Amino acid sequence: MTHVVRQASWREDEGRLRQVREAVFIREQQVPAELEWDEADRTCIHALVEDAEGLPLGVGRLLPDGQIGRMAVRREARGQGIGGAVLEFLIGQARTCNFAEVWLHGQTHAVTFYEQHGFVAEGDTFMEAGIPHRMMRCALR
Repeated sequence: MTHVVRQASWREDEGRLRQVREAVFIREQQVPAELEWDEADRTCIHALVEDAEGLPLGVGRLLPDGQIGRMAVRREARGQGIGGAVLEFLIGQARTCNFAEVWLHGQTHAVTFYEQHGFVAEGDTFMEAGIPHRMMRCALR
């Protein structure tokens, strides 16, 4: 199944972006709300996947420094390629911005997923929001 990823505007799509992140990070993974929301959302390139009825299914963001973050897919929509579509969209945006690389803090359970998209893990596992992560990078040129 092909999923259409579109660039979302924080100003216009904040509610849709929040729906997915609240479901995944705050409710499912128990990330405190004060850690989830930050001022960076206003300056990021956001990616959004919605179903035919407009229900938001997956999101992610690209920060001005090349960090990809807040990658989330609703539980009921996982295993359909939505996360990969969001990630590839954000990598494409980074290429358009002429970034040499993108990087992220990948949750350890998702390291293999990111590796399948060209990321390489480095360094030791570290805790972020009470969840184990690895630093990962992907060269774009």
